Amino acid sequence: MRSYSPDLTPPWKKPTPAPEVPAEPDLVVEEVATGFCGAVIRCEKTAEGPTVTLEDRFGKQRVFPLAVRGFLLEGRVVTLVRPTAGGPVRPTRTASGSIAVPGARARVARAGRIYVEGRHDAELVERVWGDDLRIEGVVVEYLEGVDDLPAVVEEFAPAPDARLGVLVDHLVPGSKESRIAAAVTGADVLVVGHPYIDVWEAVKPSSVGITAWPRVPRGEDWKTGVCRALGWPENTGAAWQHILSRVHSYRDLEPALLGSVERLIDFVTEPAA
Repeated sequence: MRSYSPDLTPPWKKPTPAPEVPAEPDLVVEEVATGFCGAVIRCEKTAEGPTVTLEDRFGKQRVFPLAVRGFLLEGRVVTLVRPTAGGPVRPTRTASGSIAVPGARARVARAGRIYVEGRHDAELVERVWGDDLRIEGVVVEYLEGVDDLPAVVEEFAPAPDARLGVLVDHLVPGSKESRIAAAVTGADVLVVGHPYIDVWEAVKPSSVGITAWPRVPRGEDWKTGVCRALGWPENTGAAWQHILSRVHSYRDLEPALLGSVERLIDFVTEPAA
């Protein structure tokens, strides 16, 4: 007769079963072993077993096995499983990759602001981060250039409860923009930027259907030169609307812009000390 040995492991040392979660597209999880965090792109059946492909906010993709207790979902250990047809619908996500909050009302606008250089910058930020900004109560305004930025910041008078974030185009060492930005100081103002001549370049070429943004000779209007080089009508307004229409989420933007905008949102919404 087979003898019976009772399990004397204390309850608090026994592993708790991890809930099974369907790996629905756009679900954002973290792989336990590597710490890689990304959105689910697809699940596949392979010879080694089922796998899931994750894509992080910078467009990098990695494939992982659907291991038991292999992922974190909002800080909780879960087991991802292949989704079934007709399964429950996961919460949708905003264009920036954040979890959407159905029915959430826009927050009353904060005293703090985010300034961007021009209308195209403002429209692109709205396109990707608009839902997040409304929930956080952050207003984005455009300046029509940064030549007078120090005076603009002085007039705004940033304070701990009214922080100011500024996004600058072509913020690279030695540029006019870098010299202007260096003149702006203060604990309650943050100036960040991206390396692109214009915010058009912050849209991935593949999203627009081109291989690369063309080089435009120095001294030539950059946007007009881009239209000419790509064989587009030399109507920069129409060209921008075409570009903007191809932006559907953060995946269509370059990492340099993503990081800068999110730094500004975090800065402006950080509670006053």
